[in-house]
Amino acid sequence: MAGTISKTPTPLASGKAGGRPHARAIRRGMACLCLFAVTHTFAAPQVAIVNAAGVAPQPAVAPVAAPTSAYQNVDTVRQTAERFLREQTTGLPGKVTITVGEVVSEKMPACGALEPFLPPGARLWGTTTVGVRCVGERAWTLYLQARVNVMATYFVAARQINPGDTIGPTDLSPRQGDLTVLPRAVATDAGQIVGAVAVNRITAGLPIRQDLLRSAIAVQQGQMVRVIAKGASFEVSTEGQVLSRASAGDSVQVRMRSGQVVSGTVRSGKQGAVEVEVAL
Repeated sequence: MAGTISKTPTPLASGKAGGRPHARAIRRGMACLCLFAVTHTFAAPQVAIVNAAGVAPQPAVAPVAAPTSAYQNVDTVRQTAERFLREQTTGLPGKVTITVGEVVSEKMPACGALEPFLPPGARLWGTTTVGVRCVGERAWTLYLQARVNVMATYFVAARQINPGDTIGPTDLSPRQGDLTVLPRAVATDAGQIVGAVAVNRITAGLPIRQDLLRSAIAVQQGQMVRVIAKGASFEVSTEGQVLSRASAGDSVQVRMRSGQVVSGTVRSGKQGAVEVEVAL
């Protein structure tokens, strides 16, 4: 019929479903698409931090070297040994020079209490050995090589000195050198040489040694001397006869006037007179 408008909707797809069921299908499809999008939007970042087992992996730890404080500082060990040697050589004559060698081991546990010591047989003279031990819980001991040099004045014979000669000031000639490379008994004090008597020949230019000298004879056998005895607040004296010759500082026996024999030490008394001091 002309002029009639059809109100039947044009089907969008083949099938028996009408318009209303078709709309519901469209809405369900849109909801699924939204859910899929939301799920992938929030789940995607988790893929980077969750492994296949669903457990978050632990961060990698870089290897760290052992701290230097775990090992003993070798410079501290050397300084401890050097300080010990300086303290022990304080009384030596002249200028003392200490040289401590390198520490052999550098992997000793750190120690808060170091104890230096001189090993048995070692001397504070020339080439020597010094020990440093740890007295802490993890004890250890190190031995270091060291050198002790002693620069001082010593004396050589200015002329040939024969046995029995009494040495005078002009018989000495001073020299400067390292005492550790010279005979140990080399004389370094002119006062200990002048007035002494040579017991062996000393060649000119050679060091004068204490073991080649003896003190000059101060008293002869049979000589009368003054014998003194000292107490806390008194002093008594008498005369006696020495029974053997002796030098100053030697022990000697003296016969008293009463016939009693006593022992005493030869001393230089007032005005150069020889005395024998008897201990009470």
